[in-house]
Amino acid sequence: MPGYGDSPPAEMTGTAHGRRTFLDHVLQELGMQRPVLVSPSMSGRFALPFLLAHGDRLAGFVPIAPVGTKDYTAEQYRGVQTPTLILYGDRDTGLAPQALKNLQHLPEHRVAVLPGAGHACYLDKPEDFHQALLGFLSQLK
Repeated sequence: MPGYGDSPPAEMTGTAHGRRTFLDHVLQELGMQRPVLVSPSMSGRFALPFLLAHGDRLAGFVPIAPVGTKDYTAEQYRGVQTPTLILYGDRDTGLAPQALKNLQHLPEHRVAVLPGAGHACYLDKPEDFHQALLGFLSQLK
């Protein structure tokens, strides 16, 4: 992501609107039609603005303890009809509870908790993570 790790910053990603636009450009350049957006941690700053503005363009959304969930209201979340799998590790006591509290307002959500996994639950319990993800994907239209 621009501005994180060793990636150079991109001026347009300084605002939620800019991050939404950036992600929109990435998906367009890749030619993706109705993708499932998987959003771990810091990517929430990009995925959440996109979801709230263009959730109808996604086949599904999989937030994994994303950053930024508190930036939006319950009412904003309730307006999103995108099928969502809220996924997190039970040992993530930082972001996961806050994200769940906010994301549970998404009307088309279900929750998967990975026992014994931390914030990066996909690394801690990859088989459980993939099983939950594939189960969700198999139920999408």
